[in-house]
Amino acid sequence: MLHVFVVDWMFSHLTVKGLCMMCNDEVLGHIPFLPNCKTCSYMFSIPSSEIVFTDWKHPKGVCIKVESVVVTFTIHVSSKEIRTGFFFFFTVKMVNYKVTVSTSGPLNGTTVNIIFIKLVGTDGESDRTWLCNFTGPLAFTAGQASSFNVSCPVSIGKLILIELDKQGLPLIPQDSWFPAKVEVESPEGDTYNFPIYRWIIDSEVERFREGTALRVFEDSHHLGKYTREQALKQREKDYRWDVYAEGIPHNMKVEGPLSLPCEVRFSFTKSTEFGFTALTGLSELGLKGLSYSKKSWANLDELNSVFCNKRTDISEYVQEHWKEDTFFGYQYLNGINPMLIRRCTALPENFPVTDDMLFPDGQSSLADEMKNGNIFLLDYKRLDGLKANMINEKQQYLMAPLVLLQKTPDDKLMPIAIQLKQTPAEDNPIFLPTDSEYDWLTAKIFVRSADFSEHQLNVHLLRTHLLAEVYAVSLLRNVPMVHPLYKLLIPHTRYTMQINFLARLTLISPSGVFTKFAASGGEAMGTILKRSLSSTTYSSLCMPENIAERGMEDVPNYYYRDDGLKLWDIIQRFVEGVLSFYYKSDEEVQKDPELQKWISDIFEHGFLSQENTGIPQSFTSVAELVKFVTMVIFTGSGQHSAVNTGQYDYGGWMPNTPISLQLPPPTTKGTTSEATMLNTLPDISTTVQGMATVWLLSKPSSDFVPLGQFPEEHFSEETPWELIKDFQGELEVLSRVISVRNRKLEIPYTYMDPAVIENSVAI
Repeated sequence: MLHVFVVDWMFSHLTVKGLCMMCNDEVLGHIPFLPNCKTCSYMFSIPSSEIVFTDWKHPKGVCIKVESVVVTFTIHVSSKEIRTGFFFFFTVKMVNYKVTVSTSGPLNGTTVNIIFIKLVGTDGESDRTWLCNFTGPLAFTAGQASSFNVSCPVSIGKLILIELDKQGLPLIPQDSWFPAKVEVESPEGDTYNFPIYRWIIDSEVERFREGTALRVFEDSHHLGKYTREQALKQREKDYRWDVYAEGIPHNMKVEGPLSLPCEVRFSFTKSTEFGFTALTGLSELGLKGLSYSKKSWANLDELNSVFCNKRTDISEYVQEHWKEDTFFGYQYLNGINPMLIRRCTALPENFPVTDDMLFPDGQSSLADEMKNGNIFLLDYKRLDGLKANMINEKQQYLMAPLVLLQKTPDDKLMPIAIQLKQTPAEDNPIFLPTDSEYDWLTAKIFVRSADFSEHQLNVHLLRTHLLAEVYAVSLLRNVPMVHPLYKLLIPHTRYTMQINFLARLTLISPSGVFTKFAASGGEAMGTILKRSLSSTTYSSLCMPENIAERGMEDVPNYYYRDDGLKLWDIIQRFVEGVLSFYYKSDEEVQKDPELQKWISDIFEHGFLSQENTGIPQSFTSVAELVKFVTMVIFTGSGQHSAVNTGQYDYGGWMPNTPISLQLPPPTTKGTTSEATMLNTLPDISTTVQGMATVWLLSKPSSDFVPLGQFPEEHFSEETPWELIKDFQGELEVLSRVISVRNRKLEIPYTYMDPAVIENSVAI
């Protein structure tokens, strides 16, 4: 029982005064609106208990009993004190809202602090209420869903938002809490969902909107509008643009991982596993002790003794077949860089290959083979004229090759000519399969080393990582949680900001692994990235158009294309379904300022306002919006998987994809040998640093979220969830189709299998 004194009473309420049970300070309030302590905010909400009041001057026998929604006051007054001598009986009926709070699964998402909630509706708001039930401090344990009652004198109408705040207790400091969602059942029988999915780390009041998606022109309630505006103002402060280097996409300004907003940081699991893999990468691969050796490899058997410590099925295949022409050609279709190859319909002027070189027997001609669609080109012109890196005080070499490949009658893709520099010259011979074994093998090694830089800096870093960050930062700056675009895209931003910060810190910074150990590190890196962005077009980011532009629509055994186009179509159908549900006309797209600000920021900060990229500066139709959002999701999921997941598969055996080369290319034929090849390959320390890095970048964490899975429930409407189920079903079908096909393949192609594709750029 709680004893207080009656100060005054009226027909509608009692004024009471007493001592707070928590801090022993004085309490003054009105009944039936239960009093709260102004010092510590402790609420006197004690269901199913009896509170006995005593008059400020002498006992009056005043009693209040709280039972569910009925509060009954029985006031006994002697005839001497009240002239009329009446007996007063006063009853107040309250309405209850059932509030269910779900705390997210990570163990460190638990809180033992006191949680308060306020419900805000169209017709009023509840008191700030302490959420307390029989479970006590266990109510907000990770993985727990706990229910509470919030009482109001009358219904507060349709719920607009909730306010949450978290207060520490004496001797118990503030902790961090990760609520997933709050569900509220109203007295009218309606259910309201409030998605949260963010950390609450202090005692500030946080506001969260009801989960029904609203564009700004639909957000009519004044409190909803105010909350929307304030949230975006705060996000503009939290997510600021920064320029890491001129000429490349802008990034989020961040001083370190702990300065990132909590909602975009790695989980505890991700942080622990990623940090452990990074710190132990060399030892896990058995490379500790070799990372400082500047010696060249004595022979391939010596390299094999290191490589055998960590293998995959494909990396073993690569080791066995890396010298073969058929495998060389195969990698440009289904390796980690399937983006460079294009059908050749006219020979570049700077690549003077002749029929005599390729068809000495005269049975065919280059013109006929090109006419028949059998000739393909690799052009590494982005690498031309660059100053290669210095590694371990030794000059390295990076070429800009031109390569011709021919499709054979049995549908193999075979290299038929290699020129290692862009400018034809006597000291820049065109190497042919008929040359000596080591002339031809050395030429292919220089091509594969060039492909390492083209792949890592253009295809992987710029076109997936850096652009994905731009899409994410613009979303978080310009689009509030209640917007349908936010709900659709937020799962595809998971971990992107932190992984990119770590890439800038540990890979491409002045002390980063790539800068120190790649031929294209140092000065060359910035130039390649600038050239890559300036040559990036909107159509090249959209897979159907990219495949068509490169003339690769009907090339056999191109599994990247086969799986990727199916995946693109599945994503597009899902995106079209969701966005068409919210945007019924082109006019609605045009008049959505948050949507337009999202794309205009992307154009400015991602593509540096370069109109020649073809990136839209605004959206004028639903179709335009659907296409762009499809590209964004595909880039961060399927495309990133295609160019990232197989890095150790194809780069773990270093000779297949050398990170750098120590000798210049041969200027005349007949001068190479096994010894010159071994001396050309990167030294031991460079090799093992490269192996450890691609191992780290290929290893997903255990909290991996595959494409199509949405652990966070941001949508409240039924239609989006039906579309999500359809999306998941189509992805499962594609996964089974890929699995069945792969059983028949000598080298399975898995990188576009939805089962192994992560929802976002997270590694």
